[in-house]
Amino acid sequence: MANEYKPLPYLASAQAVKAVTGKYQFTIQKKYGQNFLIDEHVLQDIVDAAGISEDDYVLEIGPGIGTMTQYLAYHARGVAAVEIDRMLIPILEDTLQGYPNVDIVHNDILKTDIAKLVEEKNGGQPIKVVANLPYYITTPIILALFESGIPAESITIMVQKEVADRMQTGPGSKDYGALSLAVQYYAKPEIITEVSPASFLPQPKVGSAVIRLTRHEKPPVDVKDEKLMFRLIRASFNQRRKTLANGLKNAGNLHFSKEEIEQAITALGKPLTVRGETLSLEEFAALANLLS
Repeated sequence: MANEYKPLPYLASAQAVKAVTGKYQFTIQKKYGQNFLIDEHVLQDIVDAAGISEDDYVLEIGPGIGTMTQYLAYHARGVAAVEIDRMLIPILEDTLQGYPNVDIVHNDILKTDIAKLVEEKNGGQPIKVVANLPYYITTPIILALFESGIPAESITIMVQKEVADRMQTGPGSKDYGALSLAVQYYAKPEIITEVSPASFLPQPKVGSAVIRLTRHEKPPVDVKDEKLMFRLIRASFNQRRKTLANGLKNAGNLHFSKEEIEQAITALGKPLTVRGETLSLEEFAALANLLS
């Protein structure tokens, strides 16, 4: 669908957000982590970073009043916008009425059958995911997107700056953890731009960043049992101060003897005093292979 048939996006300002929310007497909900983007440069940066073209079908999570949705719809072939807040649906139907290539879906993204949605809307072909994610639920949403196995070519998201740092850091850093390893197993993370609180209404208390996660064609490590590897990762970071051996021994969902755990760590070439936070993704994969 050529751009000339679609209106130019117009919601990227504090005045526009106040006008729309005032018209519908909408109260911004803290429980849904609602902070609406009002910076057109950041919105265009997101569209550019995601590489949205008229060949693309986009899944947007948490469209809010439709600010970013307008930008996505203007550039893409189609957009499925999944919104949890029932009060925002009539607003979205209003602000997106000039964009016939948008499907508004009222649902919780964590309860949405994304694979079915992609099959229905895009014939199961690869999609791009774009979102300004609520900070309180960023990690569950990202992991759900990867674990669902949907054909997502890339995920370009606005998150808390600290979370973006965590996604791309390596062993030894205080930010390194289960999220770093999960993201890097599935994708290549790249911070595109940092965003100040002034780019939102209302302003959050922390800085944000746009990060693009480009899906690996195949995982960067060979692991026989992916689920076991992630159980080992979670167990080793649940008790960061403990040694890796103690973390694994105390994990309720792992059923290896003390001897099996110690033998595997030794076979990995590590001392029994090693902590999980010093292991790389390759080493966690090797440990899972030794234990499986």
